[in-house]
This record gives sequence, C-alpha cells and structure tokens, in this order.
Amino acid sequence: MTNEELQKLTEEISIQFFNKTFRHQARFNRRLRTTGGRYLLRSHDIEMNPHLYEAFGMEELIGVIKHELVHYHMHIEGRGYKHGDDDFKYWLHKVGGSRFCQSIPEKRRTESYKYAYMCTDCMQSYKRKRKIDTRRYVCGKCRGKLKQVSLK
Repeated sequence: MTNEELQKLTEEISIQFFNKTFRHQARFNRRLRTTGGRYLLRSHDIEMNPHLYEAFGMEELIGVIKHELVHYHMHIEGRGYKHGDDDFKYWLHKVGGSRFCQSIPEKRRTESYKYAYMCTDCMQSYKRKRKIDTRRYVCGKCRGKLKQVSLK
C-alpha cells in the first residue's frame, strides 16, 4: 500500500464513521517500532506503521486508523482527545476502533562485531563493535587481563 492509498483510505473512513472530512496528511513512517500509528498534535497529520499492515493486514490497519482519527477529530473540536478522556473512550467504542494494536514482530538487526577479546584467566569472551584499551579494562567476571583475538 502506498501513501496515496493510505491517504484515500483514511479520508473514506473519516467520512464513513465520523461524517467529517480529514483535511490533513496520512502517511506511513517506517521508523515506528512499538506503536501502530500516531496523531501529531502540531501538524494534525497521522503517521501509520507499515510493519503493522505487512504483519496483520487491512483489518488491523483500519482499526488503528479509526483510533488515530478519534484523536484527530476530538483534538480539532477542542474536546478530550487523550486516551483517558471520556469523549475519546466514547467515540473509540462508537466507531469500533482498536484500543491497542497487536504486537508487531521485531525485525532483529544482525550485529556486526569488529573486535573480539578473551580473558587470559577464565577464558570469558567479549565481542565489541568498538576497540577497547586492554591496558585499562579488565574481565568483568574475574578481573583478569584481556587480550584481543580474531573473530570466528
């Protein structure tokens, strides 16, 4: 789904469930990790997590869009737009929006270590992205001397 399709979908949901137009921008934001979407108070834009759509499909996306539109319309009207406000809870229930989105599976980044160190006493190994000063740092397990070894 593209940003243009998301914009059109958001406008349609706003008309259908709120009988009000959505006059700002809806877009995907790939940097969102732990949330399904967010309403931006200053610009009145809505950002959606594309990973949510990829993982759970259109139905979950629509539920989160409804949730963000409740924030949007309540804020524009000067009513309670926060999660704990009665107006927000009422409208969220009325339009059938999601209270919480499903947990988005994390895409773990593979760590790229450049350096490996080993304790000369207890043989504890340490992998690091950055080089460390072996004259200054010691083993955290036994306080033994560290030496640099090659990565395997």
